[in-house]
Amino acid sequence: MSVPYVLFVVTNAAVIGPNNRPTGFFFPEIAHPFAVLDRAGVAVEFCSPLGGRPPEDGFDADDAEQTAFLDTKAYRRLGRSRRLAEVDVVDYDAVFVPGGLGPMVDITGNPEVQDTVRRAWDAGLIVSAVCHGPSAFLGVTLADGSPFVRGRKLTSFSTAEEDGYADKDVPFDLEAALRAEGALYTATEPWHPQLVVDGRLITGQNPQSGSLVGEALVDALKRV
Repeated sequence: MSVPYVLFVVTNAAVIGPNNRPTGFFFPEIAHPFAVLDRAGVAVEFCSPLGGRPPEDGFDADDAEQTAFLDTKAYRRLGRSRRLAEVDVVDYDAVFVPGGLGPMVDITGNPEVQDTVRRAWDAGLIVSAVCHGPSAFLGVTLADGSPFVRGRKLTSFSTAEEDGYADKDVPFDLEAALRAEGALYTATEPWHPQLVVDGRLITGQNPQSGSLVGEALVDALKRV
């Protein structure tokens, strides 16, 4: 039985917005899903639009899973992420886009990312994201010309969460943009865990939802 593989698509953006707010991927949104996947024997590979070391944000030294991730070979590999253009997503079983504010800069509207999401879906892979990661789905159209998210149940960082957190920094409101493309969007209270699974589409609302996304990926990969 072959080992299942998940491709993490990570941001290279280190700043965002008119005030040049420092950003990157949000550390727990990689560390928490990775911990769940690793315990289940699922392999992970990292890529980013430019390759190399993705910038980090939100590290919490009091979080045991985050500090443990620093000592893994996976963290070393993350520091040498492959260029997305050099990766073929159909070589994997699932694709996952972690959040942080960075994806709003270089993941959203990126033709290579959009093509990765489209090809993954068309190939029958599991497609997943957390927090601002679902911004990768915006602008993705299927073969019939319809938006990828139209009619699909999902979640992401909510308008209520963005208000007062980064609404002055992000270029658009993610919840509103997903709804505008026809997503069947739901969210729970701000900063509470929320997981939405719609077939092969797995999404989490916020940093508190990373482990839930990892668990859902493990469950889905068992059925591949």
